[in-house]
Amino acid sequence: MPPRILVVDDEPAVLDMLVYNLRRANYQVLTAVDGRAALRLARDSQPDLILLDLMLPEVDGLDVCRELRRSSQIPIIMLTARDEEVDRVVGLELGADDYVCKPFSVRELMARIKAVLRRVAAPASEGSPGPRLTGPGGLTLKVEQREAWVQNTLLDLTRLEFDLLHTLLDHAGRVLSREQLLQQVWGYDYPGDDRAVDSAIKRLRAKLRAANPPADAIVAVRGIGYKLQRSDEP
Repeated sequence: MPPRILVVDDEPAVLDMLVYNLRRANYQVLTAVDGRAALRLARDSQPDLILLDLMLPEVDGLDVCRELRRSSQIPIIMLTARDEEVDRVVGLELGADDYVCKPFSVRELMARIKAVLRRVAAPASEGSPGPRLTGPGGLTLKVEQREAWVQNTLLDLTRLEFDLLHTLLDHAGRVLSREQLLQQVWGYDYPGDDRAVDSAIKRLRAKLRAANPPADAIVAVRGIGYKLQRSDEP
């Protein structure tokens, strides 16, 4: 079955363009033109990905994202024509996987859709304990089970946050640039937006800190990117 994508946008021209190009790429497409319909379709139809405009009638896109994240990890790519950076930041901090600003390149949007779907489709092995990675503060990653533990606390991570933590822990002690993280975690083969990396790091650090402050061993390296300190680093 081809992936099912829910497109939420109240601009007829944008909606028609997205539906046309998605169907051309052999995706199944559902549509909604307001936030209430989007929430209903997301609940009833369980799409594989949502393209979500921020400026919506009834319930705006940020509230849709907030409501979905209370019970679902369906990947969300935000579509926004807003100039204010704060709107994009809030959306990412609410748990959106990515955003694209209007007007956007259809080719770039399709690449981002493929990257997100490829990441969430990565199979998780069952039955075998599989490899474990450990880090400071009692951090343990059960890689095949896709579980992150801090001491006896199981972290509630999104797929993106788990992949980000896995990448940092797998390269513990090494600085990874934002471009490297976009390639390895988001799966982009072209320059992305650093804000997505920074927002995801912020969310991840907050969850690590809440479980046990020493587990938050992610540090920013000015002008480059981030690294996760090894347990034996001061």
